[in-house]
Amino acid sequence: MIRLEHVRIALAGIAHNTLRSILTMLGILIGVGSVIVLVAVGTGSAAAVQRTIEGLGTNLLQINRQFAFGAFGRATTGTLSRSSNLTASDVRALEDRSANPDIVAVAPVVNVPSVTAVFQGASYSPALFVGTTSAYQQIKDYRVAEGNFFTDADETQHNRVAVIGQTVATNLFGNTDPVGNVVRFNGVSYQVIGLLAVKGTNGAQDQDDIVIAPLSAVQDTLTGYGASYSSIVVEAASPSRQSAAQAEITATLEQTHHIAAGSPDDFRILNQASLLQTTQSSSRIFTTLLGAVAAISLLVGGIGVMNIMLVTVTERTREIGIRKAIGAKRSDIMAQFVVEAILLTAIGGLLGVFAGVVGSRFTILGIHPIIADYSIFLAFGVAVVTGLFFGLYPASRAARLLPVEALRYE
Repeated sequence: MIRLEHVRIALAGIAHNTLRSILTMLGILIGVGSVIVLVAVGTGSAAAVQRTIEGLGTNLLQINRQFAFGAFGRATTGTLSRSSNLTASDVRALEDRSANPDIVAVAPVVNVPSVTAVFQGASYSPALFVGTTSAYQQIKDYRVAEGNFFTDADETQHNRVAVIGQTVATNLFGNTDPVGNVVRFNGVSYQVIGLLAVKGTNGAQDQDDIVIAPLSAVQDTLTGYGASYSSIVVEAASPSRQSAAQAEITATLEQTHHIAAGSPDDFRILNQASLLQTTQSSSRIFTTLLGAVAAISLLVGGIGVMNIMLVTVTERTREIGIRKAIGAKRSDIMAQFVVEAILLTAIGGLLGVFAGVVGSRFTILGIHPIIADYSIFLAFGVAVVTGLFFGLYPASRAARLLPVEALRYE
């Protein structure tokens, strides 16, 4: 049984060799601190990826065209061009709530390539020029910082209006208020009626480098009324109903595209929930690997504790002999050195927790670490267990020393 006397003797032993004790604690400190910081980096990275995916839209599903081939490169149904179209009839079918109860909003999208915007001599080419409907704002979760988003009436009346992102506004207008001004896109005049709030990047694209205009006006002036949209974006009723919404989309489009049972689809659905689940799984593996790598330093620190305790036992052999000669039991000697090992790792562990918490307050490689509470308790607990495990052998060795041989030791 460990008594207060054992703790007092252990603290005296640690204080007697201050520098050596500090260096031993340093190994544990680095191990514990590394576990906390690296797990925090992994958690922060996972959170950043999740925010990026969620920033793409609310309960988003995106339908893209995909060429489907049968044997020997022949299209499975109809001609290749027909089988890869996304049309207004698809949108109308998806908007049928009785057939698609898990879908709450649908918006066709036409991407206009190579658009140059000109305003009072300044010119800029936005990364993305989108023709769509007013539902696009809700689905993609765009907020307006100034002005307004265009309405269904603007779409119906073919009004040449547009909302622009912050990047476009900065490059085209500088410090001038863009709302109300007229900009020429590829020579066609559009009035800016809204400025979008900052949305940031999605990892591959600046979401603020965008111009959004009514689909009808874009088709009138820039793209023409082609047979196919670039994509169709859909909002599911809730995150838990995204899979059901995807199944409904598949069934609806297979019907409108006249795809026979068993034939490959000529469209592809990007499910935000599936993407998020995949990235979360990858992030968990990444975080676990980071924690495992950091835990190796804890193992090294534990070996250092064992090494120092063996040296301590050797140096204090005569002391052990004297204590046994005056009546100390084997359990007393063992408890003394086990407590000393645990104290070394516990103090080092507490300092490591402090270092890890402080270190996690800084941005690391562009990632804002997020401390996982479990990592603190796990790292400190492992440090203490490490001290117990690696302290048992030296303590057992000290306890087995015979008093006569210990007193003769020089």
